[in-house]
Amino acid sequence: MIKTQHLTKRYESLTAVDGVSFEVSPGEVLGFLGPNGAGKTTTMRMLAGFITPTSGTASICGHDVIEDPLGAKAALGYLPEGAPVYGEMTVAGFLGFIADLRRLEGARRRERLGHVIERLQLRAVLDQTIDTLSKGFRRRVGLAQAIVHDPPVLILDEPTDGLDPNQKHEVRALINDMARDKIIVISTHILEEVEAVCSRAVIIARGRIVADDTPARLAARSRYHNAVSLKLEQPTQLAAARAAVAALPAVAEVEVSEREARLTALPRAGASILTAVAELASARGFRLEDLRLESGRLDEVFRGITA
Repeated sequence: MIKTQHLTKRYESLTAVDGVSFEVSPGEVLGFLGPNGAGKTTTMRMLAGFITPTSGTASICGHDVIEDPLGAKAALGYLPEGAPVYGEMTVAGFLGFIADLRRLEGARRRERLGHVIERLQLRAVLDQTIDTLSKGFRRRVGLAQAIVHDPPVLILDEPTDGLDPNQKHEVRALINDMARDKIIVISTHILEEVEAVCSRAVIIARGRIVADDTPARLAARSRYHNAVSLKLEQPTQLAAARAAVAALPAVAEVEVSEREARLTALPRAGASILTAVAELASARGFRLEDLRLESGRLDEVFRGITA
């Protein structure tokens, strides 16, 4: 597993990471969240052995990152922020270089290089130098070097940064495939990413952990948990629908988007309002384009926790 205990990093008067403790077990995909400057990247760099902690401990698969750095790094695949690579190398040359560093040989080397090249769709750019690649392709090369040796632990700092929607989908599918038998930590500020691939989320603010739960349970803290959203086919019905929905006893508040012709009804604490809203819409003849129950909004919870 990954294990940190009271992990701390200070820079003179600045405490970037302040007593962070958590564990991650095989099969977990941990989203490590926080606003800019919260200490996410510093924590990832300490786990990866790039920064020495001021105090506290961290270990990868039982290897202390300070006492046994080579053992810890052998078990780790790391995609750092910005994915620094050698721009003058071709993609094929760079991946071969990483395979040498990871001591991959023979059939195993060929199998792993072939796997990452195909999985990350790099074959078309193998002979290009890295500094000629788009940002998205450079990010894919960075991810390829992190997984080429099939490590049991992956630490990925903003893994989909710079990718288009299709590429993001492919990388998320890859993470989901790998999650069955690996420990994966994803440092990100993209909440959509957490909901798409993470089984657990740790939120850090001002260097300290302020929340640790599943994305679903965090979203359930939102005031939009069990809210009902309805989009009207006829915007002229918006005012009447708002007044009717607001009059329901279990509805605490109604938000309106005139541009989308959408109402969002927020329930009173503990109330369930989906059936009542649906029956009201039918009885009043409101023509609906869609009607849905919200699970909660992680972005609202994130702002509330980290503000």
